[in-house]
Amino acid sequence: MALDIGVLGYRFMGTAHANALARLPMFVPEAPSVNRDVIVGRDEDALARRADELGFDRIATDWTDVVSDVDVFYNLGPNYLHAEPSIAALDAGTPVLCEKPLAHTLDDAEAMEAAAASAAVPACCGFTYRFVPAIGLAKALIDDSELGELREFRARYLQDWLVDPDAPWSWRLDGDLAGSGALGDLGSHLVDLLRFLAGDCPGGGEIDTVSGQLRTYVDERPTDGESETGANSPEYRSVTVDDAFTAQVSLDGGAIGTLEASRVSPGHKNDLSIEAHGSEGSLRFSLERLNELEVCTRDDRGYRTILVTEADDPYVDRWWPPGHVLGWEHAFVHENAAFLSAVEDGSPVEPSFADGLAAQQVLDAIAESDKRNEWTRIEER
Repeated sequence: MALDIGVLGYRFMGTAHANALARLPMFVPEAPSVNRDVIVGRDEDALARRADELGFDRIATDWTDVVSDVDVFYNLGPNYLHAEPSIAALDAGTPVLCEKPLAHTLDDAEAMEAAAASAAVPACCGFTYRFVPAIGLAKALIDDSELGELREFRARYLQDWLVDPDAPWSWRLDGDLAGSGALGDLGSHLVDLLRFLAGDCPGGGEIDTVSGQLRTYVDERPTDGESETGANSPEYRSVTVDDAFTAQVSLDGGAIGTLEASRVSPGHKNDLSIEAHGSEGSLRFSLERLNELEVCTRDDRGYRTILVTEADDPYVDRWWPPGHVLGWEHAFVHENAAFLSAVEDGSPVEPSFADGLAAQQVLDAIAESDKRNEWTRIEER
């Protein structure tokens, strides 16, 4: 019997996950069968149009009518809507996949993790980049000690969609709705990738101390509508989140690292890059070249580029012959397959809500460090 899927949110992430659900029968046939049952939002006309485009059977304008009525609930709404619907679904015994960051406040993230810990169903936090084949290969190389003892980790995530000071205001620019700006939107991925790649290796472990700086360069932005007087000049709303952040971090195993993210870096569309340096080797990766992993190990005189499209590379056996590259959207197929398989057999899933909370604790400590202008230990926040 197919699992009935309910989805809150129908725009960018709604499209990504709907596409993944549609691809599963073709490329991961052993994954559970699913029925794209209901999509949830506020605008009935937009919902009806998107339900038809994304292949959902029906629409709903109230998530409370859905969370206990479906087999699986996807929370793809704005950050401020992550906690209440997700907790309600878990309390009803419905498995949940919630997009990152786990919540817009640390208190909400803690409540969500507590609900997940008490539930007898899987709860997944949507750190999709764990499911990129090159990231999977990097994880395998680090776990196999190909780099030796980890010493340094660098990660950055740069975008440019807010470079123009006249780029319109959205909920992502409101601290009460988003929680933070580049820090939570992009930095949450960096923190999770650091924890994922370095968490179990010599020199790695958990992030225990941070020093952060946050900056907002554009303090207000125009709304989409006209002014209240009817003039052509737009109304403006305040920006109450960061445009960019940098952070130094230390891991309890001894390694050090840097994290940075920006939504105002000209020329960078979706530029997530990582570097890991160990006692015996290094690797580096860029999301804008997501089929490639650059590696320098014991016997290499410099970096060599691995095209991660072989059948024995992580996830790639599901797709095309070697050299036929994958795209950004394929990671969502891998993520959905892992999550739904856990739903079917009741096994734990990663990344979990505990992983989401761990990332949120680091993000909160970076913001606190910026306020205090001092190094901050995670457990001392």
